[in-house]
Amino acid sequence: TDRTDYVAAPQNNLGYIMAVEKLCGIAAPERAQYWRVIMAELSRIASHLVWLGTHALDLGAMSVFLYAFREREMILEMFEMLSGQRMMTSYPRPGGVWRDPPPAFVPTLERFLDYFPGKIDDYESLLTENPLWIDRTQGIGVIEPEDALAYGVSGPSLRASGVNWDIRKAEPYSGYEQYDFDVPLGEHGDVYDRFYVRILEMRQSVKILRQAVDRVKRTTGPFRSENRKFVPPPRAELGRSMEAVIHHFKLWTEGFNAPDEEVYVAIESPRGEIGCYLHGTGGAKPRRVHFKTPSYMHVSALPLITKGHFIADLVAIIGSVDIVLGDCDR
Repeated sequence: TDRTDYVAAPQNNLGYIMAVEKLCGIAAPERAQYWRVIMAELSRIASHLVWLGTHALDLGAMSVFLYAFREREMILEMFEMLSGQRMMTSYPRPGGVWRDPPPAFVPTLERFLDYFPGKIDDYESLLTENPLWIDRTQGIGVIEPEDALAYGVSGPSLRASGVNWDIRKAEPYSGYEQYDFDVPLGEHGDVYDRFYVRILEMRQSVKILRQAVDRVKRTTGPFRSENRKFVPPPRAELGRSMEAVIHHFKLWTEGFNAPDEEVYVAIESPRGEIGCYLHGTGGAKPRRVHFKTPSYMHVSALPLITKGHFIADLVAIIGSVDIVLGDCDR
């Protein structure tokens, strides 16, 4: 699932594994939920940085691109520390996460959280009152709230139109109800508001990450479920006994049966709602797996958003809804 939205891969993992857990009745431990939130918010920041840098570059601001990718590189290095992969992490797993991070991870994350807010200040000082940026973004590509809802727009693009809908608040998952954070909203629904809502979202992600780090430092316990029908045992538990390996393998293969039921799970990705529909068969293979992705919905709304504008405005409008073509064509 990492490659669906390759700019925020852990978010795709999270939507899918939550659907698997809901279908199969698997519970992830508390510590695993904290690591999931940390990965989700780091990927939100990394995705917004890719969007900010490329969007600014499209409109002629090269410096912001260089700065945004500099900070994103720090997050990718943390992903590699966690999972061995910079982008396609596959770190969240059904029942928990792949492993507990190495000891150096939390100090590295804390240094980033101290460093990054000042860089958001830099992005704002370069763009928010820049007359050229304002000329290219304010009053351009307006999405009225009722149109945004009718076209299935979600995420920052919806909230920039003043609609207060964030799945992390409205239908909390992974313990988001325990975190103190705000949902930034726009007033005009134009390109500028979509830009500024994402700037504010990065600040809120830092706020969530600080709380998650504090929680994970105070929590001990397992990082994945002990349900051996769905979650393989740790290597240390198997030891060198072939009998133990065969026992756990039989338990896993014979027990891996999902109920003949339907489930749908939605999460708040950096672009909007990622929904995963699963239909079990009573066996090990689902009858159907389907993803609802935000970029696909936003592409369908472009004829409405761009109507009456100049061709030169298309670049600003398309960039402002933050489309990733991987989750359009899947």
